[in-house]
Amino acid sequence: MPKMKTNRGAAKRFTRTASGKFKRAQSHLNHILTKKSSKRKRHLRAGSLVKAADCAAVNKMLPYR
Repeated sequence: MPKMKTNRGAAKRFTRTASGKFKRAQSHLNHILTKKSSKRKRHLRAGSLVKAADCAAVNKMLPYR
């Protein structure tokens, strides 16, 4: 069997934690930042975990992580 390919877009967006969950960054922090409050932008800096319902899909895209 040939090797499975890693989805490169997913590899740049998700990292696996020590417990096996996936870490991700929050969206809406790339452009049109002038109308967003400092508090909102500050809270968007914090990462979060991928929901359990989506973990299977991310796991399939990152077979060797």
